[in-house]
Amino acid sequence: MDYLLFVKFFLGLVAIINPVGLLPVFVSLTSHQTEIEREQTNRVANFAVVVILTVTMLIGQHILNMFSISLSAFRIAGGTLICIIAMSMLQGKISEVKRNKEEDRESSGMDSVAVVPLALPLMAGPGAISSVIVFAAEHEGFTNTIGMFLTVMLFGFCSWMLFRMAPMIFKLLGKTGINVITRIMGLLMLSLAIEIIAAGVKGLFPSLL
Repeated sequence: MDYLLFVKFFLGLVAIINPVGLLPVFVSLTSHQTEIEREQTNRVANFAVVVILTVTMLIGQHILNMFSISLSAFRIAGGTLICIIAMSMLQGKISEVKRNKEEDRESSGMDSVAVVPLALPLMAGPGAISSVIVFAAEHEGFTNTIGMFLTVMLFGFCSWMLFRMAPMIFKLLGKTGINVITRIMGLLMLSLAIEIIAAGVKGLFPSLL
């Protein structure tokens, strides 16, 4: 098992989902909740993220095959989507590809925000789902699938710990500190997206490269 491969996968999830950048959103969405309710929201949200990414990892390739979509074409589409999100993050914002005004208004009236909009689409959004499908298609096999599942579990645990300390971290870093981290994650995410697009172009047009 190539452990460096899964380290890269883990860091890719961290950059794309950017749980640190979502801390203000988590604090805002759970501001009306008690400490026990906030912890419940945290657990459910991160469990949902693990489930969504695991299901995506297992059936993503089958969905591509069902629609006769080549992996190279999906790489270009997914990489482009990640680029759009990354450009928004470089401005210190959460992209509307992850959420829009209608979803904001709908979520504001919901008692439970753990699954929607926190887990989906804010955390396990289009960028994360695209990245997982591409990674799983490139690294098939039982061993790699188990490694990816454990990596997703590790990410879910780290994200749960981070959200558990959300109010303290938010006060410590402040809006400026979180924006700096979001921009750094956006830069890493943009680099990752360019790599994915380049691999897709190479797959579709091998004679050009």
